[in-house]
Amino acid sequence: MTPLYAIPLTLNDGTATDFGRFKGKVVMVVNVASNCGFTSQYAGLEALYEKFRDRGFEILGVPCNQFAGQEPGSDSEIAEFCQRNFGVTFPLTVKADVRGRDRHPLYTELTKFKTGLLPGLVKWNFEKFLVSREGEVVNRFAPTVEPDSAEVIDAVEEALG
Repeated sequence: MTPLYAIPLTLNDGTATDFGRFKGKVVMVVNVASNCGFTSQYAGLEALYEKFRDRGFEILGVPCNQFAGQEPGSDSEIAEFCQRNFGVTFPLTVKADVRGRDRHPLYTELTKFKTGLLPGLVKWNFEKFLVSREGEVVNRFAPTVEPDSAEVIDAVEEALG
């Protein structure tokens, strides 16, 4: 079993689970923020989720306040903001650190996957990691890469098979 599947998660509503809930699915993990220049990507993420979820695709949003304090709200305020402004239906975790000493274990594993432009640490909000059905990170996208870009759609379709 991949190490990702054993990592505990707490969803935004307080539900305790682990990444194993996504076993057998393709998952895009995104660190999100409500007051970021990329916040409008919530709409593209939701559209991507709606387009592919029937084929076994999931998105997991991880709210993070580490980049210029752009996610100051409580977990309930974040959920309400996402639903009201973008109709978000994909799951969100509780607010978590994605880098540094208190980095969530999920991001310890995700950031082991490096690409030429994105080695190591998460650089900013809305960085995207694509995880295969087998629980392996297969792609990583910079915050500037829109969820509806051909690059992302092609990668999701390839991972879905």
